[in-house]
Amino acid sequence: MPRSTDPLVIGGVIGDVLEPFTTRVSLRILYNNSLQVINCCELKPYQILNQPRVEIGGDDLRTLYTLVMVDPDAPSPGNPNQREYLHWLVTNIPASTGTNFGEEIVSYESPRPSAGIHRIVFALFRQERRQSVQPPGWRQNFNTKDFAEIYSLGLPVAATYFNCRRANEPTARRRQ
Repeated sequence: MPRSTDPLVIGGVIGDVLEPFTTRVSLRILYNNSLQVINCCELKPYQILNQPRVEIGGDDLRTLYTLVMVDPDAPSPGNPNQREYLHWLVTNIPASTGTNFGEEIVSYESPRPSAGIHRIVFALFRQERRQSVQPPGWRQNFNTKDFAEIYSLGLPVAATYFNCRRANEPTARRRQ
């Protein structure tokens, strides 16, 4: 997909959270077994209370992946001083399975935006081997690019994001 029409570029995910990359593996994320995360879609906080089902492609079960879920707009898009807020971290996920088969390093925490429209980003990285990952001391100010460098993960192999805003926030409002 040309970079100019890539929703990850248009939404600012490439740049704010990730470096440019080429998708190499399928990544499917479903909330409540029916709401599929598609780039730029909007999900309400009540729809994402529970951990999603994640399906990862690939055909070699010896290949392992790491999934990172972050909010680069915390606590508000106009003042993201907690950028990136880590909502979930799972490592050692075998190809063609899902997060249930991996090792949860940081448990799922449902996004709860307090102001503005937040981008919730899922990034999938291919691991070179099974590895131990230390959980960060806190969720705020996580840095996906630095994390990938520290653990030699390279560029993502897949990513997607959705938008989320406080349940009673007006629909016509733009991301600030």
